[in-house]
Amino acid sequence: YHNDLFYLTGTRLAPKEKLDIPVLFMPDTMKMYEAVVVIHVMRENGENWPYEDSAALNKGLKSSVTVAENGGIQGILWIYPVHGIPEAPQQKLVPAVVRCRARQRVERRVEVLLTGVVPGANAMPATRNSATVNTNKPANIQEEVQVTDGFSTTVEFLYELQYQSNEAKSQLGALVGMHLIQRERDTESGIVTLIFNIVFAPNKPMRNEATLVVRCATGGVWKFPMLFIATEPEVDDVINIEAVGLNKESIVGFKLTSQTR
Repeated sequence: YHNDLFYLTGTRLAPKEKLDIPVLFMPDTMKMYEAVVVIHVMRENGENWPYEDSAALNKGLKSSVTVAENGGIQGILWIYPVHGIPEAPQQKLVPAVVRCRARQRVERRVEVLLTGVVPGANAMPATRNSATVNTNKPANIQEEVQVTDGFSTTVEFLYELQYQSNEAKSQLGALVGMHLIQRERDTESGIVTLIFNIVFAPNKPMRNEATLVVRCATGGVWKFPMLFIATEPEVDDVINIEAVGLNKESIVGFKLTSQTR
């Protein structure tokens, strides 16, 4: 978007006819851009729309109409604010895989690179898995991140884990914890590196996809695919039943304890 004004004049609309207005957005920096689309309609014959209550017109409709000298309505305005939010491309990213056996707990470090934060930086993000860490307490899945390089103003980010469906959210919501453990910014390239500690404690076998979404306070969005895999749990016990003879029942007893009421 630019601050320039573009006018589309001479467009005739019949009653009930629709008008499509294309808006092209080509951002070069990971920040939000704002623009306003203004539609001004007037009668083709140049006459005004009569309006008797000029006092109400001046109070309630002053910003949405243009008034002629005789008090009639000369034109009607429709004002549409437009926010352009750039999103880093992610079609070539390999999902960060977090794998754990059911009824166990695993922690993984996931590192993401936020490029294009400053003008001139590359706009292609990257993500990769890292080694396991030993922190124990997962934090809230959405948190404010502040990154500064000491020479410019602080860059603020928000992050969250989004799921593909409500069913996936209900399955993973209580089983996944995410906590930011390290953040830094390269002063030369402007690339911001965030390292998260992901805690996964599945209670049953599953395979669900999620997306780590990082939003910059200036408007940029980065998305990183993730894959959570829970494999079959370990066998609890082996029950052996010894036969006491042909055509005779053999019985063995064992206890099952419910984990809830």
